[in-house]
Amino acid sequence: MLTVAGVHQRLRWIPPGPFTQGSPEAEVGRFDTEGPARPVTLTAGLWLGETPVTQALWQAVMGDNPSRFPDPRRPVEQVSWDDAQRMLARLRAAHGCPAALPTEAQWEAACRAGTRTATWADDLTLQADPDGGEARAPVLDPIAWHLGNSAQGFDHPNGHGLLDGRVAGTRAVGLKPPNPWGLYDMLGNVWEWCQDPWQDTYEGLADVDPMGAARGPLRVVRGGSWLHPPRMIRAAARSAHPRAGRNLTVGLRLAVPATA
Repeated sequence: MLTVAGVHQRLRWIPPGPFTQGSPEAEVGRFDTEGPARPVTLTAGLWLGETPVTQALWQAVMGDNPSRFPDPRRPVEQVSWDDAQRMLARLRAAHGCPAALPTEAQWEAACRAGTRTATWADDLTLQADPDGGEARAPVLDPIAWHLGNSAQGFDHPNGHGLLDGRVAGTRAVGLKPPNPWGLYDMLGNVWEWCQDPWQDTYEGLADVDPMGAARGPLRVVRGGSWLHPPRMIRAAARSAHPRAGRNLTVGLRLAVPATA
């Protein structure tokens, strides 16, 4: 448990071991950037935030709140990768917590939580929206906030207008059930920064503790968000943003090494 100025962040154990990173070619909603799927081994376990970093925790550490949807229970957003690094540096220097961002491989292993389907609950079955909008994926509604359900009952005054006239945004963390390893909102709500620079595809070879491209201007984000369609809300789905970019769909989750 990490506590800063009375704000608590529970951490969950992510065990070491092998898993398959990426998606099979037949997975519904798949993008080419998710492959080729490859066996990956994580040689060390880690502690991962039970939820994305909340606005309450960000405020306690950084003294401000850049979020579009102010609410201490909601995930912080509109923070860049560089902003995240400043928060992590402050946690290390002022609070003795050696936190980092998870690598892309660590993030995906934690999201899958020992499962092998497109989400930890099941594979997606996309259905046409009778109103002409994005395809629906019924398996997602119980476990994640995404474009198809994020407007339902939305009650924040700073809501973002969608193309169909609905208003939506982030939700308080932990409203959907956790995955089998006790992690909330790994899919949907906000994208989460990873440590890795972006690479367009995997090389398809078995790897140990991979770290992405050697360098580059883009950083990986994972998990999808309240503003993205179902095909983006899968364990293997991946995207990237400029490291200095700030977006109302992107936040972060803390990773702490096992030796901490």
